[in-house]
Amino acid sequence: MQMPTPDASVLSRKAAIVARLQEVLPDEAVIHSENEVRAYECDALTAYKCPPLVAVLPATTAEVAAVLRICHDERVPVVPRGSGTSLAGGALPTSDAVILGTSRLNAVLETDYHNRFIRVQAGRTNLSVTGAVEQDGFFYAPDPSSQLACAIAGNIAMNSGGAHCLKYGVTTNNLLGVTMVTMEGEIVEIGGAHLDAPGYDLLGLICGSEGQLGVVTEATLRILAKPEGARPILLAFDANEVAGACVSDIIRAGVLPVAIEFMDRPCIVACERFAKAGYPDCEALLIVEVEGSDAEIDEQLAKIKEIAARHDPVEMRESGSEAESAAIWAGRKAAFGAMGQINDYMCLDGTIPVGELPRVLGRIRELSAEYGLDVANVFHAGDGNMHPLILFDANKPGDLETCEAMGAEILKLCVEVGGCLTGEHGVGIEKRDLMHVQYAPADLEMQMRVKDVFDPMWLLNPAKVFPLDVTEGRRDPLREAEAQSAA
Repeated sequence: MQMPTPDASVLSRKAAIVARLQEVLPDEAVIHSENEVRAYECDALTAYKCPPLVAVLPATTAEVAAVLRICHDERVPVVPRGSGTSLAGGALPTSDAVILGTSRLNAVLETDYHNRFIRVQAGRTNLSVTGAVEQDGFFYAPDPSSQLACAIAGNIAMNSGGAHCLKYGVTTNNLLGVTMVTMEGEIVEIGGAHLDAPGYDLLGLICGSEGQLGVVTEATLRILAKPEGARPILLAFDANEVAGACVSDIIRAGVLPVAIEFMDRPCIVACERFAKAGYPDCEALLIVEVEGSDAEIDEQLAKIKEIAARHDPVEMRESGSEAESAAIWAGRKAAFGAMGQINDYMCLDGTIPVGELPRVLGRIRELSAEYGLDVANVFHAGDGNMHPLILFDANKPGDLETCEAMGAEILKLCVEVGGCLTGEHGVGIEKRDLMHVQYAPADLEMQMRVKDVFDPMWLLNPAKVFPLDVTEGRRDPLREAEAQSAA
C-alpha cells in the first residue's frame, strides 16, 4: 500500500513540536517516545502499520483547538482517531503525523428527554450513549458490531450503521449537531438540538467525511423511546443464494423488520464455536428481528414466516424468551471476533441493491474458487451492506496481495450491480485507489474542492479517501511555496 513520502522537515523538528504541544496539554497527554507511539501505529486494519510522530489526548474542545493551531503553524499532518476500530485504515498515521485521539473526550454534557436528544463529547463509546439514557426508557439507535468500543467520533467520521439501521437509519439519520474544530483551530457549531437547520446541509457534509474536514469534539444525538418489545426469528437455509432471495422477498413485501442479518456456513461454525448460540447446521441463516406490541410482533413474524416457507428453510426458530433472543444475537455480535480467532481476514464493506444479493453471493463464491481464498459472509442483509471476510495467512508471502486483489474484484462487482464501495466502514486507505471505479475525474475534483475549502493545506488525515495520483498535486504546490518562502 503506497503512502506519501514523510515530510523530512517535520521529522527533524520533532523535539520542538513536542515541546509546543506540552505547553497546551498535560505531559501525560503528549505521547512521544518510540515505544509508546507504537500503540497508535494502526487501527483494526492491522495489515498496515506506521508509528506516528506523536500522539496527543486532549480532554476538551479548547485543548483540541490549541493542538490544531500548533500543528497548522508547524505544517504537521494530523490524523484524528476515535477508538481505533476502523476496518478501512481510517486512522492509519504517517510517520510525520500527530495522532489526535479522542478517548479523553468522553463526558455526557446534556440530556433532554422532552426534546429527545443527548449531547456528548465525541470520544464517548457508542454503547455508553444508550447506557446513559436506557434507565429512563430511551436508546441511541445506530449499533455497529464494535459498539462496545467504537467512539461516536469515528461513527460520525464513517457514517456508521449497524444491525438496526434498516429501520432506524445510520449515523447521519440520528445526528442533530456537532461542535467541530478546523485545522486552523477555529471552533464552529453546526446544526443543534433542533430537528432541522436552515441553509446548506453542512452537517450532512461533515458526517461521513472521514476526518478530512475537521475534528468533531461534541455531538448532539437523537435518542428514541424504547419499543414495547422486540423478538427475533432465526431462518436457516441450504444455500446462500436462497437466503439472499428470501431477504429480497421480505423487503419486496413491504415488511420492515428492525434488522435482517445474514451469516454463511464458515461464519456460523466459527460463531457457534465461540458463542455457543445454538445455531443450526445449515449453509446460511438469517436473523430477522421485529418490534412493537405483542400483536404487532405476531403479525409481522407471521408474514415473515409465510415468505420464508416459500424458500424451503432448513429451520425456522422464533425466540420464546429474552434468553433465547440474547443467544440468537450473541453469535452475530461476536462474528468478527470469532473469525479472528481462526484466521487473518480482511473485512469488506460494499453495498448493493437488495435484489442483487443472490447474484453477488454467487459471484463471491466463484471468486473464492478463482483466487484460492475462503470467504465468510456476515452482513446487514436488509439494506444490502455486505461484509465478506476474505481469509488469508498474513505470514504467507503473497497472500495479502492476493486478498487485496480479490477484495478489489468484489468491490468492483458491488459498483457494477448499482451499489457503492462502502456502506459504513469508510474509504480510508483500503478503498482509496478504487475511488476511480465509482467516480469520474470531475466527481472526484468536486469532492476535493470541498476539502480545499476546509483544509487548504491538506494536513488533515493525509493519504485517505482520495487516490494518491490525484491528491499529491494539491500538496506539492504548498510544499514548493513554503520552500520558496523559507529561502
